[in-house]
Amino acid sequence: MNISGWTALLGDERGTEAVSPYAAPARMSDLRGLPATFIDVGALEVFRDEDVDYALRLMRSGVPTELHVYAGAYHGWDGFAPTARVSQAAIAARIAALRRALLP
Repeated sequence: MNISGWTALLGDERGTEAVSPYAAPARMSDLRGLPATFIDVGALEVFRDEDVDYALRLMRSGVPTELHVYAGAYHGWDGFAPTARVSQAAIAARIAALRRALLP
């Protein structure tokens, strides 16, 4: 499914050097200058380490970054169980981040 997702976004450019760094910023060697970033991920998510690594790279590059790792949460947890406490916490954190960014 990951290949399908990247192909849907990038088309024939998937996997090539022609991919815009804005479409796949994790591929960039220098992350300075990217916008402030909010990342949340479940602790049981298959992409957890990739997400955390990207967040750390952003932080080391001076990009304002907010990272949340939710214990017990798996890929798509908030869609499968939107009323669970962990989902409600994630939703509240997202809304708070959007408010901070959009309503200074």
